[in-house]
Amino acid sequence: MKKQLLIAAVAATMTSVAMADISITGAAKVNYTTTDFDNAATANSNKASHEMDLKVLGKSGDTTVVINFGSIDSNTGGDTDTGMNIEDAYVASSVAGISVKAGQWDNGNNALRASTRNDGKVQLDTEFSGVKVTYGTEAEASSTTKMVDYVKVAADISGVAVSYKDVHTGEDISVSTTMGGVKASYLAMNRDAANTDRSVVELSGSVGGVDVKVAQASADSATSITGDSWMGDFEDAAGSYVLSNGQDVTSISLKTAMAGNTVEFRNTKIDDGAATTDTSFNKVIVTRPLASGATFEATYTMLDDDDTSNLDSDSLDLELRVKF
Repeated sequence: MKKQLLIAAVAATMTSVAMADISITGAAKVNYTTTDFDNAATANSNKASHEMDLKVLGKSGDTTVVINFGSIDSNTGGDTDTGMNIEDAYVASSVAGISVKAGQWDNGNNALRASTRNDGKVQLDTEFSGVKVTYGTEAEASSTTKMVDYVKVAADISGVAVSYKDVHTGEDISVSTTMGGVKASYLAMNRDAANTDRSVVELSGSVGGVDVKVAQASADSATSITGDSWMGDFEDAAGSYVLSNGQDVTSISLKTAMAGNTVEFRNTKIDDGAATTDTSFNKVIVTRPLASGATFEATYTMLDDDDTSNLDSDSLDLELRVKF
């Protein structure tokens, strides 16, 4: 009997050790959206959708393996759910003091361009005297299969974070700092082709208990802003508002706490260079954590499009999300 108890104890210990370096996290959200168009000729819409993510992380010493699964269903009456797909799958380790990352991962959205995700990516990082140097490969802007290399250097100079990225068709320049409680940032994505530069300036801080953000993004006449950020979703995807070449975007956000809720007002204006073709979004977002562990969010959006009146609309998006 004692031998059996000893064997059971050893087995339990081995199981806990085997599982100690594996973690599973995830998130899920469900949305119900209704849109009422001002133009009677444009049909109103109602839809339910969901998005699920599951991240598995395994570690062995200084080496990490990440596999991220995702599922999106924009249900408009039929079954469009494609199941759980592998979105990210990469290995991160270090060799002779150089950080190595290889596989497939999302490079993230910003205010100027949408994210991209491709396999066969490689990223090498190291640091010299406070300067971080990165070499990597990523998808070419005009292709989803052709990979090109880039070099990026980043440093903190007297409290100012600066980075320069040399890409296949141009350069990315980023500068950010905080002065007197106000954070200021600048991002430029300059490209070799004529009239294809984009840039964004953002200021953020807090005044009287209200968080304030102001940003202005500009695009040259032969390129467009495709970013997905708090300023707006302009990527070429379902539910986004696609911009034309040369359109600029100006946004302001005011956020504060109110009766246990977080309340945010956003105004976004899209300038087409002519007074008769401007577009504006007004959003009111109310977020509240629930006792169940989930978060409820209601977003009311008013869209006013001077150029295309049949797009003028009011919409309400009710969202329930949870992380674990």
